[in-house]
Amino acid sequence: MTVILRTAALAAASFAALVVAPTPALAQQKLDAAKSEMLFVSKQMGVPVEGRFRKFDAQIAFDPKKPEAGKVAFTIDMGSATLGVPETDAELPKAPWFNVPKFPQATFQSSAIKAVGAGRFEVAGKLAIKGSSRDVVVPVALTQAGGTTTATGAFAIKRLEFKIGEGDWADTSMVANDVQVKFKLSLSGVPAL
Repeated sequence: MTVILRTAALAAASFAALVVAPTPALAQQKLDAAKSEMLFVSKQMGVPVEGRFRKFDAQIAFDPKKPEAGKVAFTIDMGSATLGVPETDAELPKAPWFNVPKFPQATFQSSAIKAVGAGRFEVAGKLAIKGSSRDVVVPVALTQAGGTTTATGAFAIKRLEFKIGEGDWADTSMVANDVQVKFKLSLSGVPAL
């Protein structure tokens, strides 16, 4: 359960790093949270455990033809983390894991976006979880169909850098320090690739 909690916190932080912040010209860009997902995967005693965040939001201002001018801001409701097991989910908001009463949200704010290939970008920025901030680089792949842009990617974070799984849970033999964050974001209003 502790490993799952740590993984959820790391996933939240990672997910936050994936979304863009609005500028007046592109303010109509929106995240469709109902068609998006933010997952985190950690290992507990060597076994992969997957969780998700049910509530998150983003502000996006991004033109694929001018990525360097883009901005992404992301907010995750840490109390929305779930591993799908009620007993474990009840532990996630507590102080050793996400400490939701004191730190209800994780945030990501981009500092730079660069193109790295056809429809592929790297979004650098600051990820803040549970009072700790780290610089992260998130790889993002974009595809478009109709008026919808889908942004997908995955990246790793170290849960202990964000104080997720404190005290007895800091032992990485029980819950691994590495947490993979995977996301699929459904966006509207993004200009054509």
